[in-house]
Amino acid sequence: MKKTEENERKDLITGRNPVTEALKSGRAIESLMIARGELSGSIKVIAALAKEKKIPIKEVDRKKLDLMTGTTTHQGIAAVAAVKEYSTVDDIFALAEKRGEKPFIIVLDEIEDPHNLGAVIRTAECAGAHGIIIPKRRSAGLNFTVGKASAGAYEYVPVARVTNIAAAIDELKERGCWVYGADMSGETYCTADLKGSSALVIGSEGKGLGRLVREKCDAILSLPMLGKINSLNASVAAGILMYEFTRQRMNIKAN
Repeated sequence: MKKTEENERKDLITGRNPVTEALKSGRAIESLMIARGELSGSIKVIAALAKEKKIPIKEVDRKKLDLMTGTTTHQGIAAVAAVKEYSTVDDIFALAEKRGEKPFIIVLDEIEDPHNLGAVIRTAECAGAHGIIIPKRRSAGLNFTVGKASAGAYEYVPVARVTNIAAAIDELKERGCWVYGADMSGETYCTADLKGSSALVIGSEGKGLGRLVREKCDAILSLPMLGKINSLNASVAAGILMYEFTRQRMNIKAN
C-alpha cells in the first residue's frame, strides 16, 4: 500500500487487545472506529467499554479503516488517541499564577472543525493565553489533524475538556474572570477594557454562541463587518480578538 500522511499517523491504536488496554488504562481517546459489520463478539465488549466512558463510536467502511491505519491487520477496530493528555481548569489557572499574570483563557463553544481548533491553539500560544477550554461533546479534540494545524503549539497550551461549557463559565466567573463572548451584536471589540482576568468565548462555526452560553457572558464583543459576508471564520475572529486582549494587557498604545 502506498504511504500517505494518513497512514503514518501516530494517534491510531489498532487491534482488539491494544485498544482494550488503552481504554482500561484511562488514556485520552477521541473516538473508536469499528469496521462495518464487525460489531459483535469481543468488539462488542470493547464498544460497551467505550460507551461507558462516553467515547464516540463510529462505524466505518473496512477499506477506509485499512487506509487510515495503513494495514489490513487492524482486526476491525482502531482507537483515535489524543496527541496529548488533557489538562484541567486548575492547570490553566496554575500556569497564569506561575507566570505572575492575570488569567487569560479561551473558551470554545462547540468548535467542530479540527483545523479551526488547531489554528486557535496556535494563536492562543502566540498571544500568551494561559489555556483553552473545550466541551467533551460536539467538539474537535486533540487529534492528529488538530496537532498538525497547531504547528506544535498544543505542547505549550493547556487544553481542558469539560462536560458543560456553561458550568465552566460559571466557575471562571467565581474565580475572578470577566467573561466576553464574541458575537455580531456586541460592543465594538476595541472599545472594551480587556486588561483584567478574562475569558474569551468563541461560538461554533455554524451557530455561533449557544443561547445559554451567551447569557452567561458578562459582555459581548463584535468585529466591524463592512462586506457582504456577515461573519468571519471562527479561528480568524478568535485571532483578531485575542490580540486585542494581548495589546491591552501589554499596555501597547494604538496610535
